[in-house]
Order: sequence, then structure tokens, then C-alpha cells
Amino acid sequence: MDDETLKKFAYVNISTYRVRAVKALKDEDKIPSVIAKDSGIRMNHISNVLRQLKECEVAECINEENKKNRIYRLTDTGREIADYLDNE
Repeated sequence: MDDETLKKFAYVNISTYRVRAVKALKDEDKIPSVIAKDSGIRMNHISNVLRQLKECEVAECINEENKKNRIYRLTDTGREIADYLDNE
């Protein structure tokens, strides 16, 4: 893992919500309500968590123009972090 990815991993790892959201996104692309259900994060928190993951380039929204049912997925860096979290 390079230094930049390691910094992003540390940022994700200090928040249980971010860790759970990354793990929920590991296997497939999902909408926020499914991410919230799969990760156990309440809906009123999931948009903040997803925004944080987008800002640090761990996750991305593939249909940003939509107001509802936005689809999120992990970036390559996000997948590397998710794999590392699984091996901990």
C-alpha cells in the first residue's frame, strides 16, 4: 500500500461508520438505503458518511445527476482499503 492509500486507510479506519460503509460497498454497487441497511448505519448518517468517502476518493457516485437512487461504488483505492480491512 502506497503512502497516499495508507493515509486514506487511516482516515477510513478512525470512523466505525466509514469502515462499515466501505465493507458494505465491497462486493457490489449500492444505493444509500441499501448501504445503510447492510452496514447498520441509520439513514440520517449515511449521506454524511458517503460524502466523506467521496471527498477522500474512496467511493464514487456513478449517477451524480440523479436526485434519488444514486448508486455508489468503491474506487480502486477503496477496494484496496476494503481488502485490507477484511484481512485485519
